[in-house]
Amino acid sequence: MAEIRDELFYRQKNGYDTMTTQQRIDMEDYCRGYMAFLNEARTEREAVKLAVEMAEDKGFVEYIDGMQLKAGDKVYRNNRGKSLMLAVIGKQSLEKGTVIAGAHVDSPRIDLKQNPLYESDELAYFKTHYYGGIKKYQWVTIPLEMHGVVALKNGETIDVTIGRDPADPQFVITDLLPHLGKDQMKKTMEEGITGEGLNILIGSIPYADEGSDRVKLAVMSILNDRYGIVEEDFLSAELTAVPAFEVREIGLDRSLIGGYGHDDRVCAYAELKAILDLDKAPEKTCVCILADKEETGSDGVSGMQSSAFECFMEELCDSQNVPLRRCFANSFCLSADVTAAFDPNFPEVSEKRNDAKLNYGMGICKFTGARGKSGTSDASAEVVAYLRKLFAESGVVWQMSELGKVDQGGGGTIAKYMANRNIDTIDAGVPVMSMHSPFEVVAKFDCFMTYLGVLAAYKAF
Repeated sequence: MAEIRDELFYRQKNGYDTMTTQQRIDMEDYCRGYMAFLNEARTEREAVKLAVEMAEDKGFVEYIDGMQLKAGDKVYRNNRGKSLMLAVIGKQSLEKGTVIAGAHVDSPRIDLKQNPLYESDELAYFKTHYYGGIKKYQWVTIPLEMHGVVALKNGETIDVTIGRDPADPQFVITDLLPHLGKDQMKKTMEEGITGEGLNILIGSIPYADEGSDRVKLAVMSILNDRYGIVEEDFLSAELTAVPAFEVREIGLDRSLIGGYGHDDRVCAYAELKAILDLDKAPEKTCVCILADKEETGSDGVSGMQSSAFECFMEELCDSQNVPLRRCFANSFCLSADVTAAFDPNFPEVSEKRNDAKLNYGMGICKFTGARGKSGTSDASAEVVAYLRKLFAESGVVWQMSELGKVDQGGGGTIAKYMANRNIDTIDAGVPVMSMHSPFEVVAKFDCFMTYLGVLAAYKAF
C-alpha cells in the first residue's frame, strides 16, 4: 500500500529535508549577497545603478544600436536609469527565441508631492502621495529615509539620500496617542489613517529672523546648503520616503530575511545573479529585465507596457536579420514576481492546498489576477509541464501557488504584458509574508531556489 501511495500521490517536503551540507553553504553565501543588495538598493533608481555596476564587473557593456554581436557577448540597455535590460547572446539564432526572466525593482513607498514643503503650527512637513498598494497605518511611527533625485532647470540632476548614513537624521509620520484616540479607534483600519494624513515631520527649529514660515525657511536653508536647491526645484524632483530598517536575519535559526523591498527585488536579484553567473555562451540568448512601475500597473516609459523592451529586442534581432515577431513566438519567459506565503496567523484568507509555504521552494503561479482569473495570462498546461521537467532535472525545489482564496482578493504581475507579446510566460518567484508592508519576510531557502530556478531556465535547451 505504501508503495502505491508513493507512486500515485503528490507529496511535498520541507526544503530543509532535501538539502545537502554544500547546498546550505551555497544558500548562505547567496543570501549574504542578496541582503547586501537589498540594503543598498532602496529605490528602483538605486537598484538599476547597482545592477549596472555588478554587470560591468562581469564584462557586460552598454549596447549601441548596430553593434556586431557573437555568442557569449554580454550587453545591457539602461532605460532612463529606472529600468534595465541585459542579454547574453546565445549560440542559436534569435529566430529560435530567447529565454527571458522579468522582475520589477519598484516597491510600495511614500512619494513626496510636487509642492510638498509646508509649515503648520511651527512644525515643518512634507505632503505625500503614496505609491502602490499599501496599508497606510503601517507607515506611521516608523523611521523613514529620503531617497531620490532633483532635476534642475539647467539640466543637472542631484542625487538625494538622507537617513541611510548612521550620522544622518531620519523622518517620521506621527500618529494619535491612544489616550486621545477614542474616535479614531472606532474607524476602520482603512479610515484610521488617510492618504492626506501621511505627512512627514521634517523640522521644528525656526529661522532666526522675523516673519512667517520660519521653520519652513530653516528647513529650506538646510536643503539649500546641502544640495543647492530652492523650493521651486521640488516641481521637477522625484523624492520618496522608504522605511529606514536594516535588512536582518529573522528567527533564532536565522532561516528568514526581514527587510523592505523584497517585493520584488528578491526576484530581481535572483535573475540578475543568474545571468551574471552564466560562465559560457548559452544555447539560446538569455535576457534579464529589471522593470519599473509594476506596482502601479506597469505603465509609463519604464514599465513593461512600454515599447522599450521591444526596441531593445528588435535591435538585437535586426543584427541577425531575424523578424522580432518570430523571436517572440519562440521565446519563453519567467515572470519572476513574489507570491503570498501562507501565514498561520491569518488562515481564513488562504487555501492551504494551493497556497505557497515558506521553505517549500520557488512558487509557481499558473495564473494570478482576481476572482474569475481577471487580469491574468494563465499559462498553458504545456508550460507548467516544461517547468516540472526542467526543475526535476536541475534539482530545483518548487511548489505551485495561488494568491489566497478565490473570492478573497487578487493581484497582478508583468506576466500578462509579456504574454500579450506572444511569449509563453508563467509567474514564478519567492513566497513572502507581510507583502507590501514596510518590513517583509522571506525564507532563505526559497530565495536560493528561485535563483537556481532562473539559472536552470537560462541554461536549458
